Amino acid sequence: MPETDIHDLPPAIQRSLLEARERVARLHAELPRWNLVVWTAGNVSERVVVRGDGRPSAEDLLVIKPSGVSYDQLSAEAMVVCDLRGRLLDGTRSPSSDTAAHAYVYRRMPEVGGVVHTHSSYATAWAARGEPIPCALTMMGDEFGGEVPVGPLAIIGDDSIGRGIVETLSGHRSPAVLMRNHGPFTIGPSAEAAVKAAVMVEEVAKTVHLARQHGEPLPIPEEVVDRLYERYQNVYGR
Repeated sequence: MPETDIHDLPPAIQRSLLEARERVARLHAELPRWNLVVWTAGNVSERVVVRGDGRPSAEDLLVIKPSGVSYDQLSAEAMVVCDLRGRLLDGTRSPSSDTAAHAYVYRRMPEVGGVVHTHSSYATAWAARGEPIPCALTMMGDEFGGEVPVGPLAIIGDDSIGRGIVETLSGHRSPAVLMRNHGPFTIGPSAEAAVKAAVMVEEVAKTVHLARQHGEPLPIPEEVVDRLYERYQNVYGR
């Protein structure tokens, strides 16, 4: 939608955009709260579905933070709206430098409703080593369905990071990927779910790292991981 004017969209879509801006602003506050970012680094985005039948498509929009703005200035009004090519449609500042990666994920993974990127210390340390986090905790079986995988080295500037995220997570149960020499990206059916995954991946990265200071963590058998994941995803809290 290269010529889209969001003010010409139906009122219901405009309401959805307003609600998404409010959610994304609120969720950005969770990143410094959980010590997942420093300065202006990191970002949260949310898909806004524009089709009348409610199904994701390439015509959807995304809401994301602007580039280089401190977290204490991230109001709903400050959020920007882009199409799924990463082109700015509404907002007074340039979109986050990671917008192309987020947009690529939304184009290729219609089940994804939220994307988060952080530079959280422990998860990023694993990414710096290019090493997946092994599934040595039952909470990893619950949340990630196994190890947290590593994606390829990719540089900001185009959709290379997005391609690496999609290639790594397609067919994988983990909602988190450690992009090598960069840091964690997480996905979810909603932006809130993706933020939760970002919090959890930092927690398991830290815990497994600490365990390694005293010896090699014990892996959980695959059949046990499968049972943990099935219960947590389909029974727990339902």
